[in-house]
Amino acid sequence: MAGLVRPHGGGALRPLLLEGASLAAERARARALRALRVSSREKGDLIMLGIGGFTPLEGFMTHADWQGVCDGYRTASGLFWPIPITLSTDKDTAATFKTGNDVALIDAETGELLATMKVTEKYAINKAHECATVFRTTDPAHPGVKMVMAQGDVNLAGPVKVLGDGGFKGAYGALFMTPAETRAQFERLGWSRVAAFQTRNPMHRSHEYLAKVAIETCDGVLVHSLLGALKPGDIPAEVRTRAIAVLIESYFRPGTVVQAGYPLDMRYAGPREALLHALFRQNYGCSHQIVGRDHAGVGSYYGPFDAHRIFDEFAHDALETQPLKMDVTFWCYRCGGMASGRTCAHEDKDRLQVSGTQLRKWLSEGAQVPPEFSRPEVLEILRQYYASLDAGGKSEVNHAAGSAR
Repeated sequence: MAGLVRPHGGGALRPLLLEGASLAAERARARALRALRVSSREKGDLIMLGIGGFTPLEGFMTHADWQGVCDGYRTASGLFWPIPITLSTDKDTAATFKTGNDVALIDAETGELLATMKVTEKYAINKAHECATVFRTTDPAHPGVKMVMAQGDVNLAGPVKVLGDGGFKGAYGALFMTPAETRAQFERLGWSRVAAFQTRNPMHRSHEYLAKVAIETCDGVLVHSLLGALKPGDIPAEVRTRAIAVLIESYFRPGTVVQAGYPLDMRYAGPREALLHALFRQNYGCSHQIVGRDHAGVGSYYGPFDAHRIFDEFAHDALETQPLKMDVTFWCYRCGGMASGRTCAHEDKDRLQVSGTQLRKWLSEGAQVPPEFSRPEVLEILRQYYASLDAGGKSEVNHAAGSAR
């Protein structure tokens, strides 16, 4: 049997999370260091560095890395990487750190100690240039652009030693799996061809269809749910993953699906984020990634299949994980089932288009949801969640559902 794909960079997984005596010693040392608070996005990146999800990176990127990734999808060493992984702060705080200093990195929300870093470089960036290259827009209404423009004016680069999982294991238990753990699970199941299904939403009938198509050609599917921050109005991870679990239990053959979560925030970078998803899924052991309509998109900033085309712009040796490009899917009343633009010959009037945006809108308004749209077991969990929201929460959900996928 063929083995799993190699981690990115061609070597072994490189988790930066300390253990045992080394962890205890570094935690003790960190208490004497000057502290720097990190954002939710930076925390997620740190935890991915810690668990090996960002193998083979050793820490936050230098200016040369940032420039190379923005302009050419490569770090200064030539490593393929589609989105900068950076740490920022304001000018006054940056002035208190000298190159060569060690700094303790703490969660801005909880004050939890996350990591230590040796500062090897301080540099300013052109934020508009990063937005234009990574997000293809500088529109401040784009959530990724908003995030970058709100960052501090100075980036700090350097290797990190990660000191914990940021509370993800405590919050999500066995659902929070490291790349080493998913690889071990795939090997126990006898899988070598594994397709990753990226989701920040509950799985409706279209998602179910895509996963089942992938199972026809692969050994199994990793349903990989984002556990970090989303937009206001998106469905929380604990609700999402419970709905996914009941779908898998009720409608998939046992031994064909593994559900897990990963700690990143969404960047909404569309095609570039599709590449990042494929890159770290390679570290998780996935040979393929399902890429559907508007992967990691938001609003109308990207074409519906831009994330398909971007994989064709790079040599196949940039990533071992390859895309499974899926056309738009829908319920066709004349076909009598799920279909796609490649398989269905009928007109739009015969089709029920399935989207997370429409589902959130129906649920937030208390409207009936067609059974062709989502499974009843999933809808029951989602209805319970929306019923628990107060009037203010419903208003926020309605606004978000109408403006973004």
